[in-house]
Amino acid sequence: MYPSRFRYEAPRSLAEALDLLRTGDEAKVLAGGQSLVPLMKLRFAAPGLVVDINNVPGLAHHELDAEGNLHVGALCRHADLERSQLLKAVQPTMAAAAPLIADPIVRNRGTLVGSLCHADPQGDWASVVLALDGAIVAEGPAGRRTIAARDFVLGPFQNALAPDEIAVEAVIPAPRGTPAGGYLKLERRVGDFATVGVAVAVETQADMVTRAGIALTGVGGSTIEATDAEHALVGGALTPDRVAEAADLAAAAARPKTDHRGTAEFKRHLVRTFVVRALGRTGEEAA
Repeated sequence: MYPSRFRYEAPRSLAEALDLLRTGDEAKVLAGGQSLVPLMKLRFAAPGLVVDINNVPGLAHHELDAEGNLHVGALCRHADLERSQLLKAVQPTMAAAAPLIADPIVRNRGTLVGSLCHADPQGDWASVVLALDGAIVAEGPAGRRTIAARDFVLGPFQNALAPDEIAVEAVIPAPRGTPAGGYLKLERRVGDFATVGVAVAVETQADMVTRAGIALTGVGGSTIEATDAEHALVGGALTPDRVAEAADLAAAAARPKTDHRGTAEFKRHLVRTFVVRALGRTGEEAA
């Protein structure tokens, strides 16, 4: 199917891109295009204007700032993160997730920030960034503002960006302890959406968990933060009893529905299993 008629612009600066968004032509921003273009071809999206930001400089980075916070630009591809030695050194949860994003073709063009903006409940990066207490930086006519990941997704395929704003980067705060974690998901075939995904990120000091993040993919109308499970881990060691309690609480936080991918109970079982496995590996890494 062909998309509806639309105007295409390829600005060469962020200021020019923001000016285009202010025209009020129901504009959509194009970065990797791996979500927007299929929606347009299926006519689930019919923007009057597509603003292609691929010529805008300064958005393809992923780097640490002086405080150790990780910045991922709006044009940083999944493949860049998959091959990143920096990620492997400082963010094990992101390093585990990067090779599991869709398939190699999508990873070559798609972007982490674009995935967050798409707000698909089955998007992998949203869970990872939520588990890491990350944020999205948006730029608009009034300047820049930072939106916490837990406030960014308003519902399925809905985000907190204003129509005249562009998400320019995601920011992951520097860990205050020793970081560990992982991302596990079940998919029916390579490149398929996750039946269930679980992101786990913990920080430890002297074998004590000082921070825990657990977020769930594909088991609700939006990405779910398993806050009770997180609280069950903080303040103690990763003992089998604490891990089992966190896994049960994470499964209870899931809101899966029975569909062609499996029953709701099967998906809750997967959440519980993935939390135990991810925390088990985390404990081994910390030992």
